[in-house]
Amino acid sequence: MRVDISVIVPLKNEEESLPELCTWIETVMKANQFTYEIILVDDGSTDDSWKIITQLNKEKATIKGLKFQRNYGKSAALNEGFKASAGNVVITMDADLQDSPDEIPELYKMIAIDGFDMVSGWKKKRYDNVVTKNIPSKFFNAVTRKISGIHLHDFNCGLKAYRRKLIKSIEIYGEMHRYIPVLAQWAGFRKIGEKVVEHRARKYGTTKFGWERFVNGFLDLTSLMFIGKFGKKPMQFFGFLGSAFFFIGSMLTFYLVGEKLFTSNFSLTNKPSFFMAMTMVILGSQFFLAGFIGELIVRNASERNVYMTDEKIGFIDETD
Repeated sequence: MRVDISVIVPLKNEEESLPELCTWIETVMKANQFTYEIILVDDGSTDDSWKIITQLNKEKATIKGLKFQRNYGKSAALNEGFKASAGNVVITMDADLQDSPDEIPELYKMIAIDGFDMVSGWKKKRYDNVVTKNIPSKFFNAVTRKISGIHLHDFNCGLKAYRRKLIKSIEIYGEMHRYIPVLAQWAGFRKIGEKVVEHRARKYGTTKFGWERFVNGFLDLTSLMFIGKFGKKPMQFFGFLGSAFFFIGSMLTFYLVGEKLFTSNFSLTNKPSFFMAMTMVILGSQFFLAGFIGELIVRNASERNVYMTDEKIGFIDETD
């Protein structure tokens, strides 16, 4: 049954914060008379997070749980949460209580009334470590803003709101959760807004993300920009490079052969340009074949988002 708001919370080892977070969300929802569901996605926790989710579901039918057999990452958790959601507006937030549920009413209003397709939170005042988080985050956001052309201050903020049609139109995999605004824009959703939100100091546990997220973030952005432009037409990229290399290499080869035939005063294999020509012809052939194989893969690719789900609670089994 469709509800006003689906709140999706990806989590790993957040047993201390879950009861407090769910109580806080419920308080906000009831105060604003929203119909709602809370979907807690356990991304391979090794503590008692799932046990607590199960108990919360027994107490409140509005709290639902989805458990992965192992850790797949935040993108996978969000993707499966999006699939399972039934809300007209979908709101995502982290489970560590650094995102405030008090932001939900205004985020809902910006989607349902103001007409935004997506609203991203901006943690203007942060309580994270300046060196390990704040400065790298500013650099990451500046680069992403420049490359994507989307003017957001905080692409990776976990607190976001979406129109239902948007989250059912995009696919998140790998670690693409950082670039959901980019994916949304490419899917044709242009009205992307931003809201300054409260950022709270972590109350329980420790952060689950290390320095590697910045390296992965850069690699993901490079991959995303390539896929966005050539994902459905790899031959246009590889085929162009292959044709250019092959043509230049062939012309150079013909020139050297002609020069050899008419002058006969040098050995082809002693000229560096001969090996350059051979290399370019070989690279051109490989690039062209890569484009051809890419086209075959694109046209015959199976589903990329298949994750092993161990248990679900609170959802209707559509196979019954």
